[in-house]
Amino acid sequence: MDIVIFHNPDCGTSRNVLQIIRDAGYQPEVIPYLDTGWTRGQLLALFAAAGLTPRTALRTSKSPAAELGLLDPDVSDDTLLEAMLTHPVLVNRPIVACPQGVRLCRPSETVLDLLPTWPKGPYHKEDGDLLIDAQGNRA
Repeated sequence: MDIVIFHNPDCGTSRNVLQIIRDAGYQPEVIPYLDTGWTRGQLLALFAAAGLTPRTALRTSKSPAAELGLLDPDVSDDTLLEAMLTHPVLVNRPIVACPQGVRLCRPSETVLDLLPTWPKGPYHKEDGDLLIDAQGNRA
């Protein structure tokens, strides 16, 4: 199955999602979006498929959103999108795309909605929180 993850290796949630995908037996294509950046078409397509808007996809913490004046609700989606193209870190992560859909996988267990096969339980996230119990159910 083709899976693409738009990944930030410095983000714990992004690392968890990538590890869950790999531990479920998939070999995803990993896009280091902070290095590659985004295109307008790419963001618009991902947002549309995930049911997001630039506002709902905006990373507001640990990003320059406040300094750039982007937290004001009157800032247009077009302005947010342009800022995301200039500052890729403004896009919340990780975003996962596969045949089952596209999702912003926050919290990390959201990725399970996209995976037909899950890692064998019991399965813990990197912080030790139980994600899948011994019976293979979401914790």
